[in-house]
Amino acid sequence: MARLSRVSPIGIPQHIVQRGNNRQVCFGCEEDMKAYLNWLKKFSKKYFVDVHAWVLMTNHVHILCTPHEERAISLMMQSIGRVYVQYYNYTYQRSGSLWEGRFRSSLIQSEKYLLELYRYIELNPVRANMVKEPSEYSWSSYACNALGAKSDIHTPHFLYLALGKTESERLDNYRALFKAHVETELLKEIRESIKKGLALGNEQFTNQIEALTNRRVTPRKAGRPKKSILVD
Repeated sequence: MARLSRVSPIGIPQHIVQRGNNRQVCFGCEEDMKAYLNWLKKFSKKYFVDVHAWVLMTNHVHILCTPHEERAISLMMQSIGRVYVQYYNYTYQRSGSLWEGRFRSSLIQSEKYLLELYRYIELNPVRANMVKEPSEYSWSSYACNALGAKSDIHTPHFLYLALGKTESERLDNYRALFKAHVETELLKEIRESIKKGLALGNEQFTNQIEALTNRRVTPRKAGRPKKSILVD
């Protein structure tokens, strides 16, 4: 399947994934993760991208964010990727590529999927059997969204803010979302959308995105395209 052209409408949240080349390690220690997050903070501010959730795993990164300028996410990720590779290669006395290629992205329908993406991202270390609870993992946004920790990287989405009238109420309601793991079918939807660069949303949402961008954000129908019939 040919890779779809990237679309990045202003104000539409996106799920971003960047993986190490051939799934190689891209964070060898805590200092590496601190460095990456420092550049995420710098370049998200520079290019006007709100970062709602994130997790740094051993060989990949997940980010949930919303752009407020044209090409903002591409500029942010390209900048982070470039300076981090320079840092990593210098630190570990290596050369060559670190990332598998361009980052992957999926547009997210806020009302239906946004909070599910928060949960999906912050439960990554639990699914990977690295920790039993998301609160035990230091390199995600869970501490901000669930425990009230402050970070210069973090900008809550308005749907997150709608979880409660007070911070205490929001934190309680957010933690309640984690009483169950992400359902198998939803996991499949999220993974397929990011793998293929598709929008994650209902038909009305994907139709709106395609009309807005004049680009396809849904999978092609199976089978060969029908041949046109010429009429003399």
